[in-house]
Amino acid sequence: MTSAHCLQMSLQACLDECMEALDLFLNNHFNESLDKLRPRSKESMYHALIYATVLEMQAMMTFQHDDIVHAGNTMKSAQEQLHAEVCYAECLLHRAALTFLQDENMVSFIKGGIKVRNSYLIYKELYAFVQSDPAFKGPNHKHLEGGVSFGIGAFNLTLSLFPARLLKLLEFAGFSGDKEFGISQLYTGATSHTLRSMLCALLLLCFYTFLSFILGTGEGEVEEAERLLKPFRLRYPRGAIFLFFAGRAEEIKGNIDEAVALFEDGCKAQQAWKQFHHMCYWELMWCFTFKKHWKMAYFYADLLSQESRWSKAMYVYMKAAYLSMLPDTECRPFGDNEVDLFR
Repeated sequence: MTSAHCLQMSLQACLDECMEALDLFLNNHFNESLDKLRPRSKESMYHALIYATVLEMQAMMTFQHDDIVHAGNTMKSAQEQLHAEVCYAECLLHRAALTFLQDENMVSFIKGGIKVRNSYLIYKELYAFVQSDPAFKGPNHKHLEGGVSFGIGAFNLTLSLFPARLLKLLEFAGFSGDKEFGISQLYTGATSHTLRSMLCALLLLCFYTFLSFILGTGEGEVEEAERLLKPFRLRYPRGAIFLFFAGRAEEIKGNIDEAVALFEDGCKAQQAWKQFHHMCYWELMWCFTFKKHWKMAYFYADLLSQESRWSKAMYVYMKAAYLSMLPDTECRPFGDNEVDLFR
């Protein structure tokens, strides 16, 4: 069966199967999700896109060079065979992220920047098209709209967070950053039950529970995060990703014991991808810090220093900091010494 024949006869079937694969992913069946997507990733544009997206998430969590290269190659392969503009733009965006992640040098920065700009221009054209002809709606139109909402929303929200002086330069180059518009587009995408719902929801949850506090603009977003989380938690009650964000919301509100329970549940919910555990370990470390349970906080910092590649220096520093809080007369776990760790 040719690729064109497959796409022509079964676009609906492809979309349905990809939605099933996403359901598996969000229910912690990560390997089963990849197994469902892999066989048709060379013939179906949506299988190729979602398969590469899952691999990208894995690469960003493992931080392993081989995983990053494999995800980048898979996304590149998906991009070359995709004829739908929205999928092409999405592949460009993912490839840009992987390019920045793979090598921290000026050449990679420029290559990634070109991909980002090309992706933005395609999304801009698609958004204008969707808005200009609302009557044109085929049976799978919601997936197209979801893709456009993700792209336009992601660009507007992300660019709006840039310093005003830099944003003016970007606007001169054709970009635009409208925070409220970006959030509204992402919320529409997150609540539309399409292939991009998960990506829209994850980006908003990251903004509400992390970025807004890092940037010092975190006022009232926790309630928005919980409102967004509610339908996902009902549909995926043991979904590790959503347990993590629910825990983060409780942590922000100061409900530390509730947060600890949710992060621990997130670790128990699945064993296939240990990297999900690392996100929970990091938050558990801080929860026990807030409770002044120094040895428990040290325990999670030690786990991270052994298992996670994200920031070895930070984990060892935190181990030393926790040991510094213990009385001089108290035994140090595992024979560690804070002075040696700081050095």
